[in-house]
Amino acid sequence: MGRPVSLYFHVPFCKSRCPYCDFYSTTALDRREDYAAALARSVAAAPLGEAYAPTVYFGGGTPYLLGEKLLEVLEAADRRFPLPAGCEITLEANPGDLEAETLRALRRGGFNRLSLGLQAGDSQGLAALGRRHTLEESARGVALARETGFQNLSVDIMLATPGQDVQKAVALADYAAGLGPEHISAYLLKIEPGTPFHRDGVAGRCPDPDQAADIYLAVRRRLMELGYVHYEISNFAKPGFESRHNLVYWRMGEYLGCGPSAASCAGGRRFRLPGDLGRFLAAVDPWSLAIDEGEAGGLLEYVMLSLRLAEGLDTARLAGHGGDAAALLRRAAPLEKAGYLTVTEGRVALTGRGFLLSNSIIGALLGE
Repeated sequence: MGRPVSLYFHVPFCKSRCPYCDFYSTTALDRREDYAAALARSVAAAPLGEAYAPTVYFGGGTPYLLGEKLLEVLEAADRRFPLPAGCEITLEANPGDLEAETLRALRRGGFNRLSLGLQAGDSQGLAALGRRHTLEESARGVALARETGFQNLSVDIMLATPGQDVQKAVALADYAAGLGPEHISAYLLKIEPGTPFHRDGVAGRCPDPDQAADIYLAVRRRLMELGYVHYEISNFAKPGFESRHNLVYWRMGEYLGCGPSAASCAGGRRFRLPGDLGRFLAAVDPWSLAIDEGEAGGLLEYVMLSLRLAEGLDTARLAGHGGDAAALLRRAAPLEKAGYLTVTEGRVALTGRGFLLSNSIIGALLGE
């Protein structure tokens, strides 16, 4: 079967664009059928040797909008990169789009993990984020997922949004956990340049950095009280339900990204396809469009990705990435004393407070 290479499929279609989103997306829904065929062609022509896919992830955009065409892409993936028994196959969706018949077909076809974008837990919060779905549709979406056989469910929520305070954020965490998902992603809202939120000055209506830190720590504490393991900066899971696909990224495994703007890390290189739907659809060989982004596996990359995880980094592996374990541990000592990280049995890991300052801490550990 060759080596393990996880697969990511970027599906850029959305019915409408959220005002905070800066991912590559389009509302050209009439191109969906052509796009599914192009994704199938791209994975069939993947420029890698023999390999199998331990995980598959359909992200976006709103990949659920491809409907049962997703099964054609998954079948093409299985022909090129055999999917072993127990392969984690994730699909992102918006709660208001779900239909029982489609979900049943996808579940029968192999999809076994569903990720729903809730984002907020009250009508005012949904409106502030420009979300299309209602609270009733969130609950209905979770119920449909369960009824159609999905036993591994993840939900996304957003923190430090306009008008949110600690009390409201903890209530959001309670709401999300109350729906019973196995996994919760809790992201701090970041106002990206070029988005409507940036143009409209929404940052002025959001919690300031100190308030955002209080919100993050309060939600972290609450979700841990409710039995979720905080295994990555923004991710919480019931034991055994961590996102296996995302762990491939953070543990520097190999993965191939298909679709415009999709990133890959394979064969010791990082490369990306351009964010251009038209070029992707027209290309005879979409991999000829790939933009090389350099060698994978450097020291900064290892430290940065490892410290996203609660398990932290293994100092014994630093030399293999060009690092000096003794020097890093010397720099870690004052940060441990200040409560930003822990050093235990050759592992360096960030604390909750440390996660909030991860970029600065990484720079300090590397002597920058």
